[in-house]
Amino acid sequence: MDDSMPTACPGSSNEPIWYASYGSNMRLDRLARYIEGGRPSGAARTYPGCRDRRLPAESVPVELRGALYFATRSPVWGGGRAFYDPLAEGRVLARAHLVSAGQFADIAAQEMYREPGADLDLGEVLSTGRSVLGTGRYETLVRTGRIDGVPVLTLTAPWRMDEVVWTAPSEAYLKNLATGLLDMGTWDGDTVAAYLAACPGAAGRWSERAVARLLES
Repeated sequence: MDDSMPTACPGSSNEPIWYASYGSNMRLDRLARYIEGGRPSGAARTYPGCRDRRLPAESVPVELRGALYFATRSPVWGGGRAFYDPLAEGRVLARAHLVSAGQFADIAAQEMYREPGADLDLGEVLSTGRSVLGTGRYETLVRTGRIDGVPVLTLTAPWRMDEVVWTAPSEAYLKNLATGLLDMGTWDGDTVAAYLAACPGAAGRWSERAVARLLES
């Protein structure tokens, strides 16, 4: 992934954006509910969907510089949510979905518990690498690089990894992440289990073997 700086903001909601998911939206069946609308299997929330209901034109595995950690408490899954600290040491395994700028704005709105339907001004995040849209979780946009000249954007919290109490993820959430990573075919089960078990919040609460068992169930 090319991390040289893009300088121009997409000119319309139809311009392409790579949306990098490191959480439950790595799974295409779950991301489809953010795009088409509906309630994912096992979830407690129904999503309104995007204005443009076309599924991603392409989805590819990516590795982001930084660290994944679990914090706060998800009302959907119970337990900690996954967050991305781009300034921490390490690597984050993720999946980038090729969507339109308008779809990215609508996905972001739903992650922020806002109503979709308005485009985002991406000028700041594309020029500086970061744009804080609010104080809550997933209300900060981060540019992580480019793929084939198209910017890669993701969502996280405004705080750093060491500025918040870590929270262990639930079994259902961790299984969702592990399955999403394994389904890409890039990383094997041992790699996925070791990666997730080492993330702050999961470390010390979930062993590699325990994560591996989730993939077997």
